[in-house]
Amino acid sequence: MAKHNDTSPEGRSVRLLRVGEQVRHILSELLMRGEVHDDVLTSHSVSVTEVRMSPDLRHATVFVKPLLGANEADVLKALKTNTAFFQKEVAKRVKMKYAARLKFLVDDSFEEAAHIESLLRHPKVAQDLGEEEE
Repeated sequence: MAKHNDTSPEGRSVRLLRVGEQVRHILSELLMRGEVHDDVLTSHSVSVTEVRMSPDLRHATVFVKPLLGANEADVLKALKTNTAFFQKEVAKRVKMKYAARLKFLVDDSFEEAAHIESLLRHPKVAQDLGEEEE
């Protein structure tokens, strides 16, 4: 019997992506509704941009970004302080054999994209790109 290839173009399985997206939605909902009793988290809008699950689904890396990048260090510290609450809520809402351990990190992909965009707009690079289009 042929085995189905359930991997995405990035190489991660569809199941990992699906569970990561479920966890992302749960965390976003908890933050949006202000269910965390933390002054820093209730006073800041925090976006959960991505959740990457480990292959065994026991660990989740949560990438977050405060609105406009304000007070990233304070928000990250508050998230790490309340990790137990988030893990408990995720475990209740996602039906899995094991509760995933959460690790919060600031998402730097927006700054990287802006840096690449600025490099591409540099006059010498734009000149090279313009020649290829002609």
